[in-house]
Amino acid sequence: MNPSPASVDWFKSSYSEGSGNACLEVASLDHQVGIRDSKDKQGPALVVPSPAWAQFVAFAAR
Repeated sequence: MNPSPASVDWFKSSYSEGSGNACLEVASLDHQVGIRDSKDKQGPALVVPSPAWAQFVAFAAR
């Protein structure tokens, strides 16, 4: 699935590089999370189940 950039609100982490060119963007979808490269907004997005994203974020925070 590749969510349409126009139909989804994407956001960057507050930890992103100052210029915004070296980060990921994420979008909250129905029971899923979209993940894409901030430099390729029209490119493909990885979509994972929300619980999997939550586990990844918790792991990265440790």
